[in-house]
Amino acid sequence: MSGRLVVCPTPIGNLEDVTLRVLAALREADVVACEDTRHTRVLLERYGVSATLMSYHEHNERARAAELVGRMQEGAVVALVSDAGMPLVSDPGYALVQGCIAAGLSVEVLPGPSAALTALVASGLPSDAWRFAGFLPRKRGALEEVLRSPETVVAFESPRRVGASLAVLAALDAARPVAVCRELTKLHEEIVRGTASELASRYESEDPRGEIVLVIGGAPATEGLDPAAVDAVRRLIEAGARAKTAASVVADLTGASANALYRETAT
Repeated sequence: MSGRLVVCPTPIGNLEDVTLRVLAALREADVVACEDTRHTRVLLERYGVSATLMSYHEHNERARAAELVGRMQEGAVVALVSDAGMPLVSDPGYALVQGCIAAGLSVEVLPGPSAALTALVASGLPSDAWRFAGFLPRKRGALEEVLRSPETVVAFESPRRVGASLAVLAALDAARPVAVCRELTKLHEEIVRGTASELASRYESEDPRGEIVLVIGGAPATEGLDPAAVDAVRRLIEAGARAKTAASVVADLTGASANALYRETAT
């Protein structure tokens, strides 16, 4: 029989959140590809699973993907896990899934824990339309672009940068609702909700501990203007264009008012 890939999400903290299907897949796999074999072994030992482990991380992803695809073409069943949550979501695995698809191999994705979804629901912010940003950008211009999203934004952030990122958001919109979700599903889980200004002040000199997911309310719509048009003007200005020129170019392309775009972005 042809081999296949089984993508297995693992607990983001509490080991009891692993699913029965994931445990079955790990038991049946010929090889389990994982970010850190020591980390994955803790989960396997907890549930008495014996498996052959192979390291698969960001530094060896391309080479390992080719090797694993070859094994699957010979009939092997490969289970893919990351240290926590769904593989590929800010974790390794993309090259392997792409390699399987290109080789015509079956890819089965099992449902399971996700820090992004857990934080989104826990935040109490709108979940009908949302944007996952991965880890927040370091450059201010790129960060501001994400923070101006009209949808709820879910993003991972380093504990050391939470205060700085919230300060940027507070400068854009002090009243924007935010939830700082810390150590989800673990013993010291904490959800801190408030405005961008309040939480920027809280974390200005106090770095939260543990793994952090930020959930940020969507930017209010700019009255009478398409937010995408406003963002395009800002990007042109950041790239060195004069405000009036940028507003005029975007107005020609979108039909928006050049004067309104200029007034919105020139300050």
